[in-house]
Amino acid sequence: MRPFPFTAVVGMADLRLALVLSAVSPAIGGVLVRGEKGTAKSTMVRALAGLLPDVDVVDGCRFSCDPADPDPACPDGPHEDGSGHHRRPARLVELPVGAAEDRVVGSLNLERALGEGVTDYQPGLLAAAHRGLLYVDEVNLLHDHLVDVLLDAAAMGRSTVEREGVSISHAARFVLIGTMNPEEGELRPQLLDRFGLTVEVATSHDAQERVEVVRRRMAYESDPDDFADTYADSEAELAKKIDAAQQLLPSVRLTDSALVQIAEVCASFEVDGMRGDIVMARTAAAHAAWAGRDEITTEDIRVAARLALPHRRRRNPFDAPGIDDQELENALDQARSELDSSGSDGPDSDDPPGGQDGPDGPDGPDGPDGPDGPDGPDGPGGGVPEGAPQEQQGGRQDRTQQQGEHGEQGNSEQGNSEQESGSGGKDPERTVGSGSPYRARLLSVDGSGSGEQGKRSRAITETGRTIGVQPPGGRDSGRSRSPHLIATLRAAAPHQRARGRTGSGLVVQPRDLRYAQREGKESNLVLFCVDASGSMGARERMREVKSAVLSLLLDAYQRRDKVGMVAFRGSEATLALPATSSVEAAAARLEDLPTGGRTPLAEGLRKSAETLRIEAIRDPRRRPLLVVVTDGRATSGSEPVARSHAAADALAASGTASVVMDCETGRMRLGLAGELAERLGGEHVPLGSVAADALAGEIKARTAQASTIRRAA
Repeated sequence: MRPFPFTAVVGMADLRLALVLSAVSPAIGGVLVRGEKGTAKSTMVRALAGLLPDVDVVDGCRFSCDPADPDPACPDGPHEDGSGHHRRPARLVELPVGAAEDRVVGSLNLERALGEGVTDYQPGLLAAAHRGLLYVDEVNLLHDHLVDVLLDAAAMGRSTVEREGVSISHAARFVLIGTMNPEEGELRPQLLDRFGLTVEVATSHDAQERVEVVRRRMAYESDPDDFADTYADSEAELAKKIDAAQQLLPSVRLTDSALVQIAEVCASFEVDGMRGDIVMARTAAAHAAWAGRDEITTEDIRVAARLALPHRRRRNPFDAPGIDDQELENALDQARSELDSSGSDGPDSDDPPGGQDGPDGPDGPDGPDGPDGPDGPDGPGGGVPEGAPQEQQGGRQDRTQQQGEHGEQGNSEQGNSEQESGSGGKDPERTVGSGSPYRARLLSVDGSGSGEQGKRSRAITETGRTIGVQPPGGRDSGRSRSPHLIATLRAAAPHQRARGRTGSGLVVQPRDLRYAQREGKESNLVLFCVDASGSMGARERMREVKSAVLSLLLDAYQRRDKVGMVAFRGSEATLALPATSSVEAAAARLEDLPTGGRTPLAEGLRKSAETLRIEAIRDPRRRPLLVVVTDGRATSGSEPVARSHAAADALAASGTASVVMDCETGRMRLGLAGELAERLGGEHVPLGSVAADALAGEIKARTAQASTIRRAA
């Protein structure tokens, strides 16, 4: 079945432009498409492959070498001048989420290497994607080390495989396109920065646009060939423009004045590192070539900033993506003022004809949308109206300042007592904002697991230090398919005479293979059980509590954990946030968490146990860590203390790793949270020692005290 035509996708102006510019200049570094499900992300990427020019490849080369400029290090080379070649369409290679590293970079046949002395290299997906497109759907769900491999290859243009002293390198120049749903978790900032461009897409809420989406999708599904033929002319025209822009790109001039503007914009937005400047320069050059110009203008720089900088401004996962248009204009004006004062001529600041995308660009009158511009086809909705900015200022807004004053306006001790007693027949509630997050101490699960790779608890993983070897079919041999050379030789050596060994080569059989057993770190499910009762609101403790939990959420993001949240107050406990990889969603729920009423501790513990039981069925390889945030009081229902003790004992019997974050303050302390930690068999952490700096200071103070005692003795 023919793919949905690129020019039939309606709306999505910024995404179309970003994809086209990356096709014009693969050196930009690819595109990361962020958006909710059903917004035509995958449809547009797959449609782009049909617009790329055909490529000439050497006959019989598995690495798609260009006959005019073959790779001198090609494993299938060397290719002599005049070698036979043929022409084929550019490839679209899709990387599945569950792919192993050998499937991505390629693999070496260890048996042939040892037995025959032959380097038998089987190319991976990076080799297949050379001179084409590499598409990674749900890139945020890939293991971090695989994302590192992809982005390194995209940046360097080469892929290198190192296996037991054997090194293979080949060209791997491709357009990397990743899509992700932010609700399922974020990429680490270090990886996010490696993508050249990013685009935020969202579902349109305009009824007419949604109607057009459904109409086109139904027409395509009814007769794909006839629908594709309808857009054949516009597809051919757009492919011709991409080819022309690729030919013009080497002639585009990047003047010093244009570089000054780029540097001023990046400095104004406090972009870390120099990758943003470089990507902006490449994007501006590609946009100029796309518009048919041989010199970069201010409009090219403006477009480049809107596509290359939004994801580079985020300092933590709770920051909203996007850039402020007025701030961008101020930075451009500042750069022009500096150029004028120095007597240099700046780039032409006039907008090129045809709007933002140049003459007849993707959202011009003859662009992919044709006369219509409603929406993308993949599901109900997708995209925004023509001409509207695609960058949605979504994500969590910073409510700290908005709620700060409200958070400080607390009820008096008497008011909190009334909340705790439930006077008036209601549970009064209020919302207290959190303070700034800080670096939290590491909380981990005891023992060694074998779950998802991360950075929290010890585990048997695919990467890490080698702690042993396993024969084929071992319990965890499938976790790491990296052969252990020395162990394999030792296993094969005693059998050489019986196998009739001749010559210098070893006779190695599959049963001789030994695989490295590696220990690294795993990610966990961190479930927060938060006491939101009136007693927690007393003495304005909730602000400090939320700051601590927010810090732990940030720590969970950095360690690639899933998080969930149970809140209990009044007479019941609720699942405030099901287990998710989006700590941004957890932070938003935490900010909006109200307090007030009695303390149903037993209900909170039981709800946590039930949540963990269900999650163990859904994701059995991820070990849980329960963080109970409470002062230990239990005041709701009949026999609240006895019921809370029973619930804690049941959790302890299940083997759940737990931490009790003690929120009790003041001189007179009951120590109830400490007793709860003992019953749970978990760690007791006072609220003030959640910060890593506080823990380090405590250790330093105790060390100094011990030294003083020893000297006195």
